[in-house]
Amino acid sequence: MATAPDLTTTSYAILGLLALKPWTTYELAQQMDRAIREFWPRARSKIYEEPKKLVAHGLAKATKEKVGKRPRTVYSITPKGRRALTAWLPTPVAAPGPALEFEHLMKVFFAEHGSKDDLLATMQSLQKWVDNQHAQGVEISGGYLEGRGPFPGRLAWNILVGEFLSGFDDLVDRWLEWATATVEGWPDDINKAKPDLAALERMARRSEAGMERAASRARSRSVS
Repeated sequence: MATAPDLTTTSYAILGLLALKPWTTYELAQQMDRAIREFWPRARSKIYEEPKKLVAHGLAKATKEKVGKRPRTVYSITPKGRRALTAWLPTPVAAPGPALEFEHLMKVFFAEHGSKDDLLATMQSLQKWVDNQHAQGVEISGGYLEGRGPFPGRLAWNILVGEFLSGFDDLVDRWLEWATATVEGWPDDINKAKPDLAALERMARRSEAGMERAASRARSRSVS
């Protein structure tokens, strides 16, 4: 079996998709975009490399097929691959926590180097993204509710992930509503904008409430 340095989280993501059914690399890239991209974004070139690595380790196999006159390679998981996937799930997560990669927020962070219009344009761009996310959520959730979902046997734990992603989309949407209204009320020179101290107080209270929940969980564990 491949050693830990040989396989990455992306390797196991591809392995997990192959555990569902055989795919071509193009189909794997589509599934990564549809199902995994929101919490594990990777370049398509990286996705195209992974199946070959899995084959080299005996975790997947490649089968040559023809669709009409066009050849294609279909990848499927091997029994060794299924064992590797099962062994990976209980291993500790290497990263200390989730990593948020958010270019729109980076531009907001350095907004003083641009104009008020620049900042509002960034928010408008983000609004288009979140509107598209809601539309995609309707399509996917609605499809399963109507019995059209492609993998109904996985729905119970897929809902756990979907609830997080849907909540994140809603969080961004609600933040945009507040942030856009706030910036629209600023002077044209945003360096003269007054900070929203009420929002700062809300942030402090949320953090304090989080600390209280953590302490409560710690007390419950010590009692049990």
